[in-house]
Amino acid sequence: MRPRLATRPRSDLTLSARRRRAGCLFSLPGLVFLGLFLAYPLLYTVWTSVHDVGLRQLLGDGAPFNGLANYRATVSDPDFWHAVRLTAVFTLGSLLFQFVIGFALALLFVRPFPLNGLLRSLVLLAWLLPPVVSGTLFRWMLDEIGVYNALLRGMGLGTLTNDWLTDPSTALGGVVFANVWVGVPFNMLLLLVGLHTIDPQLHEAAALDGAGAWQRFRWITLPLMRPISVTVLLLGLVYTFKVFDVIFVMTGGGPVDATSVLSLYVYEVFFRFFRFGEGAAAGLLLLLVPLLVGVLYVLRLRREGEAA
Repeated sequence: MRPRLATRPRSDLTLSARRRRAGCLFSLPGLVFLGLFLAYPLLYTVWTSVHDVGLRQLLGDGAPFNGLANYRATVSDPDFWHAVRLTAVFTLGSLLFQFVIGFALALLFVRPFPLNGLLRSLVLLAWLLPPVVSGTLFRWMLDEIGVYNALLRGMGLGTLTNDWLTDPSTALGGVVFANVWVGVPFNMLLLLVGLHTIDPQLHEAAALDGAGAWQRFRWITLPLMRPISVTVLLLGLVYTFKVFDVIFVMTGGGPVDATSVLSLYVYEVFFRFFRFGEGAAAGLLLLLVPLLVGVLYVLRLRREGEAA
């Protein structure tokens, strides 16, 4: 006689099916939102990038398929590579100073002292302000009659004053300065959380063994902070690579394209020259670096989860 296979009770199957249906229903609003505001715009951008879409075609005329012509036109445009170089300088400069200053502030605020919480809250204000507001403030401060030139004159350094955002040699440094101010609180906050996870007894034991402050920082703090540091840098790269609002408010890409990073290049191709096909191709090329970094970040999180 053949043994009978164990079967789940009918009530359990019904309950499992109900839970699956309930899960699908609860997920439906999120899926609709992602479809309308993420999937559809992305697919439409891909479609636009392989068609000859100008202002006339956008208003109703048919847009002929042109394959990779928009991509070839984009990568053969000297202005595109100029924007790539500016984006690299802007991103690396912002990341370097944001991380170093944020780490220094995190090391400061990890120790208890009077008014610690108040000062930490004041630092976070730069992160809470909308980027447009921050860009406007720095545009005023870096103006020829702004705060920084007034400080230089007050210290007797009037010969160093400059109209920082209209000088092509200093405009990019000015927008990097503003973006560093915006990003430092985010770096500080995440790094501060990481510092709180380090066991203080490790530093105490190292101090008893004769290790100085620099040795404890180099051999204990830095190695233990490596995972959170990599995460902070990856997230900062994704955000900084596509910064638009701060630069647009401060300089609009000028003077003489001195601050025309990739995000502003895409904007100008779209809304100044109305070359929508090329603009879509440039936008997708701009998306490649954050997308690659995002994939690496997700893979890193998955590896850390498996190791744990």
